[in-house]
Amino acid sequence: MAKKWYTLRVYSGQENKVKAHLENAIEHKQMQDSFGRIIVPSEPVLEMKDGKKRLKNKVFFPGYILIEMDYNTKTAHLVQEIPGVLGFVGPKNNPEVVRPEEVEAVLRKVERPEAEVERVEVPFQIGDLIRVVDGPFADFTGVVEEINEEKKKVKVSVSIFGRPTPVELDFLQVQLEK
Repeated sequence: MAKKWYTLRVYSGQENKVKAHLENAIEHKQMQDSFGRIIVPSEPVLEMKDGKKRLKNKVFFPGYILIEMDYNTKTAHLVQEIPGVLGFVGPKNNPEVVRPEEVEAVLRKVERPEAEVERVEVPFQIGDLIRVVDGPFADFTGVVEEINEEKKKVKVSVSIFGRPTPVELDFLQVQLEK
């Protein structure tokens, strides 16, 4: 029987741990022929923390894993026994098969080279209190008024001589006030 793609529900935040457990169990039971790829749909994202850029893997669908397998009672039982697995998406003994075009779309997004990583995760929202950490307004605090993710800029209302003054700053120049 040909392998098909299925979606597994897992505990959110445990996707990579479940994937590792699955791979170990498949190898231990020598069932590699019944399984294909196991994918945690994620992409590398630049995250700003304490004024520093860090590369972090951000999961697209928290709580879900794509698994390519030959579905039968033996393989289904192996998967269900893994700690952190809640079950397959779909009816109990007849899980839904993921359409090939959906899998391809996810794979295209996941298999992008890291050189293309430009998306910066914005650690603040409009109305948040922030501290300027770099530039002529360093050590000033202000309130976020606008966020321009495309330009990686933030407009902050900073109090200068007792008057609120809007200042446009780079994401790297500000951090969330604790």
